[in-house]
Amino acid sequence: MIFYKTDDEIELLRLSNMLVARTHGEVAKLMKPGVSTIKLDKIAEEFIRDNGGIPGFLNYGGFPNTLCISINEQVVHGLPSKRELREGDIVSVDCGAILNGFYGDSAYTYGIGQISAKNEKLLRVTKESLYKGIENAMVGKRLGDVSYAIQEHVTKEGYSIVREMVGHGVGRKLHEEPQVPNYGKRGQGIKLHSGLVIAIEPMINMGTREIVQLEDGWTMATKDRKNSAHFEHTIAVRNGKADILSSFEFIEEVLNKNS
Repeated sequence: MIFYKTDDEIELLRLSNMLVARTHGEVAKLMKPGVSTIKLDKIAEEFIRDNGGIPGFLNYGGFPNTLCISINEQVVHGLPSKRELREGDIVSVDCGAILNGFYGDSAYTYGIGQISAKNEKLLRVTKESLYKGIENAMVGKRLGDVSYAIQEHVTKEGYSIVREMVGHGVGRKLHEEPQVPNYGKRGQGIKLHSGLVIAIEPMINMGTREIVQLEDGWTMATKDRKNSAHFEHTIAVRNGKADILSSFEFIEEVLNKNS
């Protein structure tokens, strides 16, 4: 069942998603060589709790951390550890928080130090595809229009799309209906109505689309071990254009300062 949100509920969802956005801003300050991923996780947990929230991923289905941190060939659900970031890595950080009973959810892939031109392009195209999807998330369109826009943008650049992992509805639960694939056909799927809140999150691979689960039981990685990128916003479907409830502004403020 799909739960359409009232205007008041959307404002509460905006608050939880802005807490996630500000948490990303704190994490962004530490995204450099030599920093352990568990340190990033601790910073995120402290910041969420200090601001009245609850880490959304911690203990969700048994997940042991606040952040999913996935490096290079890891696609999603990577476990924070003593592993240190290295120059040239690309690192997906996925963060969730609960505030006022509603979830926020957003992901960003960072380049550590100087990254290769190939990685730079993968990040750029994946992020662009997220916004192509968002452009189609409006009243009167169908879910397939969102999925197709993402697929069309990345496949023309020669990248492949992870099919097993998808976006999703967001609300009082982290994962609600409907599922939001990053591939599909225009004009197909459910009709989009005002008040639908979804997380759109392209997961795009440099090589083939196949993924495997690593021995830790959580981390998903590309089968061919080529790099993968992941960007995610939570949005509300509206007339005319989508309302983006999460934000990359705090991340980009930090990154622009450091560049």
